[in-house]
Amino acid sequence: MWIPTEHEKYGVVIASFRGTVPYGLSLEIGDTVQILEKCDGWYRGFALKNPNVKGIFPSSYVHLKNACVKNKGQFEMVIPTEDSVITEMTSTLRDWGTMWKQLYVRNEGDLFHRLWHIMNEILDLRRQVLVGHLTHDRMKDVKRHITARLDWGNEQLGLDLVPRKEYAMVDPEDISITELYRLMEHRHRKKDTPVQASNHHLFVQMKSLMCSNLGEELEVIFSLFDSKENRPISERFFLRLNRNGLPKAPDKPERHCSLFVDLGSSELRRDVYITVHIIRIGRMGAGEKKNACSTQYRRPFGCAVLSIADLLTGDTKDDLILKVYMCNTESEWYQIHENIIKKLNARYNLTGSNAGLAVSLQLLHGDIEQIRREYSSVFSHGVSITRKLGFSNIIMPGEMRNDLYITIERGEFEKGGKSVARNVEVTMFIVESSGQILKDFISFGSGEPPASEYHSFVLYHNNSPRWSELLKLPIPVDKFRGAHIRFEFRHCSTKEKGEKKLFGFSFVPLMQEDGRTLPDGTHELIVHKCEENTNLQDTTRYLKLPFSKGILLGNNHQAIKATKESFWITSFLCSTKLTQNGDMLDLLKWRTHPDKITGCLSKIKEIDGSEIVKFLQDTLDTLFGILDENSQKYGSKVFDSLVHIINLLQDSKFHHFKPVMDTYIESHFAGALAYRDLIKVLKWYVDRITEAERQEHIQEVLKAQEYIFKYIVQSRRLFSLATGGQNEEEFRCCIQELLMSVRFFLSQESKGSGALSQSQAVFLSSFPAVYSELLKLFDVREVANLVQDTLGSLPTIVHVDDSLQAVKLQCIGKTVESQLYTNPDSRYILLPVVLHHLHMHLQEQKDLIMCARILSNVFCLIKKNSSEKSVLEEIDVIVASLLDILLRTILDISSRPQPSGSAMRLQFQDVTGEFVACLLSLLRQMTDRHYQQLLDSFNTKEELRDFLLQIFTVFRILIRPEMFPKDWTVMRLVANNVIITTVLYLSDALRKNFLNENFDYKIWDSYFYLAVIFINQLCLQLEMFTPSKKKKVLEKYGDMRVTMGCEIFSMWQNLGEHKLHFIPALIGPFLEVTLIPQADLRNVMIPIFHDMMDWEQRRSGNFKQVEAKLIDKLDSLMSEGKGDETYRELFNSILLKKIERETWRESGVSLIATVTRLMERLLDYRDCMKMGEVDGKKIGCTVSLLNFYKTELNKEEMYIRYIHKLYDLHLKAQNFTEAAYTLLLYDELLEWSDRPLREFLTYPMQTEWQRKEHLHLAIIQNFDRGKCWENGIVLCRKIAEQYESYYDYRNLSKMRMMEASLYDKIMDQQRLEPEFFRVGFYGKKFPFFLRNKEFVCRGHDYERLEAFQQRMLNEFPHAIAMQHANQPDETIFQAEAQYLQIYAVTPIPESQEVLQREGVPDNIKSFYKVNHIWKFRYDRPFHKGTKDKENEFKSLWVERTSLYLVQSLPGISRWFEVEKREVVEMSPLENAIEVLENKNQQLKTLISQCQTRQMQNINPLTMCLNGVIDAAVNGGVSRYQEAFFVKEYILSHPEDGEKIARLRELMLEQAQILEFGLAVHEKFVPQDMRPLHKKLVDQFFVMKSSLGIQEFSACIQASPVHFPNGSPRVCRNSAPASMSPDGTRVIPRRSPLSYPAVNRYSSSSLSSQASAEVSNITGQSESSDEVFNMQPSPSTSSLSSTHSASPNVTSSAPSSARASPLLSDKHKHSRENSCLSPRERPCSAIYPTPVEPSQRLLFNHIGEGALPRSDPNLSAPEKASPARHTTSVSPSPAGRSPLKGSVQSFTPSPVEYHSPGLISNSPVLSGSYSSGISSLSRCSTSETSGFENQVNEQSAPAPGPSYSGSEEPGRKESKTPPPYSVYERTLRRPVPLPHSLSIPVTAEPPALPPKPLAARPGHLENGTRRTEPGPRPRPLPRKVSQL
Repeated sequence: MWIPTEHEKYGVVIASFRGTVPYGLSLEIGDTVQILEKCDGWYRGFALKNPNVKGIFPSSYVHLKNACVKNKGQFEMVIPTEDSVITEMTSTLRDWGTMWKQLYVRNEGDLFHRLWHIMNEILDLRRQVLVGHLTHDRMKDVKRHITARLDWGNEQLGLDLVPRKEYAMVDPEDISITELYRLMEHRHRKKDTPVQASNHHLFVQMKSLMCSNLGEELEVIFSLFDSKENRPISERFFLRLNRNGLPKAPDKPERHCSLFVDLGSSELRRDVYITVHIIRIGRMGAGEKKNACSTQYRRPFGCAVLSIADLLTGDTKDDLILKVYMCNTESEWYQIHENIIKKLNARYNLTGSNAGLAVSLQLLHGDIEQIRREYSSVFSHGVSITRKLGFSNIIMPGEMRNDLYITIERGEFEKGGKSVARNVEVTMFIVESSGQILKDFISFGSGEPPASEYHSFVLYHNNSPRWSELLKLPIPVDKFRGAHIRFEFRHCSTKEKGEKKLFGFSFVPLMQEDGRTLPDGTHELIVHKCEENTNLQDTTRYLKLPFSKGILLGNNHQAIKATKESFWITSFLCSTKLTQNGDMLDLLKWRTHPDKITGCLSKIKEIDGSEIVKFLQDTLDTLFGILDENSQKYGSKVFDSLVHIINLLQDSKFHHFKPVMDTYIESHFAGALAYRDLIKVLKWYVDRITEAERQEHIQEVLKAQEYIFKYIVQSRRLFSLATGGQNEEEFRCCIQELLMSVRFFLSQESKGSGALSQSQAVFLSSFPAVYSELLKLFDVREVANLVQDTLGSLPTIVHVDDSLQAVKLQCIGKTVESQLYTNPDSRYILLPVVLHHLHMHLQEQKDLIMCARILSNVFCLIKKNSSEKSVLEEIDVIVASLLDILLRTILDISSRPQPSGSAMRLQFQDVTGEFVACLLSLLRQMTDRHYQQLLDSFNTKEELRDFLLQIFTVFRILIRPEMFPKDWTVMRLVANNVIITTVLYLSDALRKNFLNENFDYKIWDSYFYLAVIFINQLCLQLEMFTPSKKKKVLEKYGDMRVTMGCEIFSMWQNLGEHKLHFIPALIGPFLEVTLIPQADLRNVMIPIFHDMMDWEQRRSGNFKQVEAKLIDKLDSLMSEGKGDETYRELFNSILLKKIERETWRESGVSLIATVTRLMERLLDYRDCMKMGEVDGKKIGCTVSLLNFYKTELNKEEMYIRYIHKLYDLHLKAQNFTEAAYTLLLYDELLEWSDRPLREFLTYPMQTEWQRKEHLHLAIIQNFDRGKCWENGIVLCRKIAEQYESYYDYRNLSKMRMMEASLYDKIMDQQRLEPEFFRVGFYGKKFPFFLRNKEFVCRGHDYERLEAFQQRMLNEFPHAIAMQHANQPDETIFQAEAQYLQIYAVTPIPESQEVLQREGVPDNIKSFYKVNHIWKFRYDRPFHKGTKDKENEFKSLWVERTSLYLVQSLPGISRWFEVEKREVVEMSPLENAIEVLENKNQQLKTLISQCQTRQMQNINPLTMCLNGVIDAAVNGGVSRYQEAFFVKEYILSHPEDGEKIARLRELMLEQAQILEFGLAVHEKFVPQDMRPLHKKLVDQFFVMKSSLGIQEFSACIQASPVHFPNGSPRVCRNSAPASMSPDGTRVIPRRSPLSYPAVNRYSSSSLSSQASAEVSNITGQSESSDEVFNMQPSPSTSSLSSTHSASPNVTSSAPSSARASPLLSDKHKHSRENSCLSPRERPCSAIYPTPVEPSQRLLFNHIGEGALPRSDPNLSAPEKASPARHTTSVSPSPAGRSPLKGSVQSFTPSPVEYHSPGLISNSPVLSGSYSSGISSLSRCSTSETSGFENQVNEQSAPAPGPSYSGSEEPGRKESKTPPPYSVYERTLRRPVPLPHSLSIPVTAEPPALPPKPLAARPGHLENGTRRTEPGPRPRPLPRKVSQL
């Protein structure tokens, strides 16, 4: 049975549980669980990470932890009772864990590893805390470390700042908001602005001396030197180096590491230096021989210097190499460091050995204890401490020092009878009174243990040596008296013995007879001469002698004066026990000299402060002893002396001695009667304040009042204890009188001088310190009343001195912070006077920082839920006094401009923040009663209105993001909770007072505006929080957005007809609220839009305003990232449901549909814009949105904005042509007018003309970059017209030059023709603007189908490529997936005029082939009916699909949607006709180009001829004959008679063209290609035979051969050319890049492959009237190509059975299926066919000279047998005989006109007639019908004369050119034909006879016009305005 648990409430999972049992709860190790019930070893509960899922789990899997339960029952909440730091650590580490992994994903490796180390460190510290074995101090230290690391991690990860108190997290509900603000602010300051340390320390580590020839031991002495004051400021750090230049004791770090401590900030400056002096220990001369002298001397070696400022740039941890210098003369050694600092180069130079000193230096900051903690490793290894000279800046009580510093300065010695000067060495001893030498009290410096004697270094041959060596003598106090220092002087011989001969001595006693120590300063000591063997052990013998020249004894005066030898030392005592001051000694010994008391008390002010504090207790005992002795006589003097000592302790240097005085008062003071004298003297001074002229002394007294009162109170307590409380009343009266005097003096106004106000300020600054003393003797209320009266007596006039005002406020502040104010009883008494002064200052906006601090302290004492009566009364008083002024102050501060300085700005923010915290504290404390009282206190509605407006404005300020730092989420949530509570109270007042007839728009608008920005705050968007943070917020505050949303809805409903005032103004704000992804909020707010529509409909009969505002705001809001698909659906469903019953339902549905569609597009646009690179999706989405704004919404400004967004995208993607078209949209909206335009986007304020000009130039530039020069020309003309109309010839000239340059580029530069692809996007997963639509896309340069398909799949990585071209069904449309269908399509140019003109260069035509294209097509072959296996062409139909776009390509996008599709079916006969027409046209073009020498290479013509003739010989066209010329077909298809005639006509025409083409080919073919030409001639005989053609005689009535335009072009400037195939000049018109180096085709499909390649090479279009790219046959093998082209799936004339092996049925069937072929190959877009090896053989055969030559006169066989119809798969060798096998004879149809005599008479040409392999034409349907008309005209028999072969010469003589003639077009810049292509003019080829049919009149007219040269109309590009 399941039992609810009592104590087992909370646990941690210690082993993962899968939850496989029924009702099992899956748990992972480390999860925390809350337990609800238990039963037989099982628990039931839930994991805290997912409280909604409950289940059971074994109790053994859980470790129970102590926890307390809140709200027992169904909604109980469990809180672990562990240390709050542990709880925070656990939750924080869980949050970090997720984010830490994300750092790895985002490749933020540095932070990832640092955070990993910190997390491990925190876990280690957590273990230490959990074990619980730490001491209290250690625990505190560990918690400090933990919280520091938690804060660091939170800051790095952008998490919230955690408020803490003593390392524990603070619940904001448990403390006042002002206290919370202070905690946050303190942590923020700590984080942002680290406190500058006042103490600094220099760490020095000596590494080595790098020198080439040392060989001697060294002493290195470091010290700090102040070059400004020219003195050392620190003791010395002394260390010894061995002969290798390394420290002598490497195992003892304290011997070579030192810390120079207690450097003040003033010492860290450029003129403070680290000086290093190096002394060598060895022979006198550095270069002396070893045997010269064995005695070791200390000799100068070198010096190095470094400015301490060089270390301030950072922590210098790397070793520094200091240069070591030596002075030029030893006598300068004492000041070598100064010379180096002053850069006096003449006095020093680098040491000969070029030595370098390797040291490590580092500056450390903070007090010494902090340094010990942070650099514990340094201290644990050992480091010597080097102090500053003398006391540090702050003298600490209890510090014991007795150090005497002696500097050995210099000496003056006589030669001593020698010819050269002496080498003097000084030896120093400390000798105690007994005559014994004191051991180990001479310190050379830190790092070296003290020694018993000192030996100076020796200067060579110098009788006036200067040493300047500093020594420290730490002599104990008890050894000081009677001790003296003895200096012995010896001459050091440089002879072999190296003797040191004593020649004199000096001494100096350490203490004088009167008890004073040796005074600080320089002393000139007498050098007493002595013999070498003099015994100085007996000190009595010389102590009686004088020691200093300043103190000479009378008897020996003359004797001593005669001596010239002197020795100078400088002494400096640093002692806390001994004094050098005689006045101090006199004061302390006052009892021995009572007569000197007055003098001693007078001199006390002259004694140095450090001397007084050293003997503070003794001095105070002395003063009170004198007072007890004679208070009448000395009372005033003692009082003054006491004041002086008290004020001395205010000095920062002696500040730390205050506790010493406090201890003295508490424990040692014994003056029980002193209080009377102290009160009396104090009152006397106070009474004299107003009359005294000089206030300085009185101010000193007032400054010391705190301690004076302490003495008074302690004295009174001692008296009471001694007497049992006698004279109590008298004492009270004395205090009352004293304070009355004070009140009187405070109430006086300063007249004139201001000295009085200064005294008042001094008193007020120290008065609050007295409160605690008075509380020791009086009741709290009494003291509070005394203080209130005193503070109340202050003058309240406004023009009081500002400094006094500030001090007065400081006094109030200290009062509030005092112990007195914390008591509720006294607080209630003091509060009114505090508030009164605060109100005054706030009103004047003075001292706001202080006011804010006082207010904060006031509210800190009022806890949140304190319902005590006294607290409620206090709140009453504060609300009445301060609420209004507080609101005004916040408004004033916020409206001021922020100061520029960072420090001032921080201060400014602090003030604002503190006032805000005070206001929030006050509002949180207010109850219903307070609010009611507040609202009732307003006498008029105007006052209430002003108050509400004011508080709403303040709330809006509080909500600003900049109000608090971004990581102060805790503070923001508290503030929002207070704001929403207050708003709920105030909304009632709004409803009651400002509705109906009292409606006030301004206040309601302010309310709604506040509510909206409240909801939109970033800190309330819970969706952005981590799950744990969101859970905490919801538990504590709920979702405040929903609460405020409900309040908005409620208030809106109350408005009634006044709603109209807020339509459309509130649509935007409310829309912003509904876009927040919170379902409840959306459900509450969206219905308001229905309400708005309804009221707008009532007012104006429509809701255009609502619609306009919705659309405007939607764009800006959604582009900011707001809104989602769910919102779109919700908006749609809620509003549609709401308007179901409305009369205006129809227009409402329309509005909702429009807005919904806009949302779809905006959401798609936003999603696309999130991607990094510019792709088609971004551009397509922008186009969709742009068009929507123009067509459906007619929003011009939004339209223009998106034009520019699209323009930027195109530029980024380098789509320059599209960019130009895009900008043209804006250009078309402007006119050439002078209308001024405002500043917009990046455009400045300018006229419309100027902006249009700017746009024109930008568009021309982009057309130029996109190689769309024709469009640029049109714009050049337009802008040139404008310049011309304004007579702006300068710009006109530039524009004409630009236009000319564009023409040049058209003719000179190469342009690539892009491919076009049809793309279908199917499935619901595509964005709205693509979903289930098809587009045609313009590919990039060089981009073929495979590359395009891959690009599309990259843009849509989840899409599936469809493997067929069929239209998808409905299941694909509705699928929850993405399907892409891609294949190539062929562009159909709209205008054929330029393309059909003969002689127009390809450079020009290429533009019109692929620009301004609206229509595209692709073909799909299929079999209709039964398929004839022998001849598949009988049933092979073609399905032709034409696609029409919404806009032409290129345009504003690289792709446009297909607007309309048309599908037509072409019969097999129509297909055959089209194939032959295309092939004939292609042959004509190639022959023309070859004849006019436009081709630099004849290969394209060779390939084309070879393809057509070879295919025809091998059975190509015969398939058409079998299919369409047989009787059965003609009878069954009587309607096709004209088409059959047309087909026959085309066959005969092809034979004519081929014959002429071979003649031209013969003239130009290179020598190595002659065998191939021979082969072609032979095969042509066979072809003619197969067609039954023997001779083109005059009796054959065939249609004449026509040029593309119906007649051959004539040369513009010359007479018609003759019919010669070699023509006239050859003009190369194409760049060398036009012809590919490698051609990949198989001979089996040569006719189509070659023609296709030629089309690509020559850049011709696939237009039916120009040159046709013939398609490969499906009967040929599919070829892979470097190109992907249109999906024209090609059919072909059948090839001979001899030409290719049989194709299996399977392959035949696949051939018939729909495939998506490119232009040059029948290759599927989805299944590209690989290149077969056999397809690469053709040109090897063509290029070989071993091709068999055929006899040109050979006739074809007259009889032929029918050939089998097979499909050619691979080619037969090119060298095979064309005569092998029989050829089917050409049998004319019985219905057509048939002429007899088809017998060949030509001696040159004979063969069969074939069209080559047929291909599906790329003509449009309309073009096909045009050809049909032409066929009808040409096939109609017409009477007319027949021409015979004999008439041919007569025709030659006529001026009319022959039927097939190509003329050269002369260009302006003729290019000579290369020598390799120059062919000598030979006889003309045989002329082609005319056709037997009579020429039509139209043809005759053309024929006559041909002979008249005339101007050729210039082809014009399409106007841009029509684009």
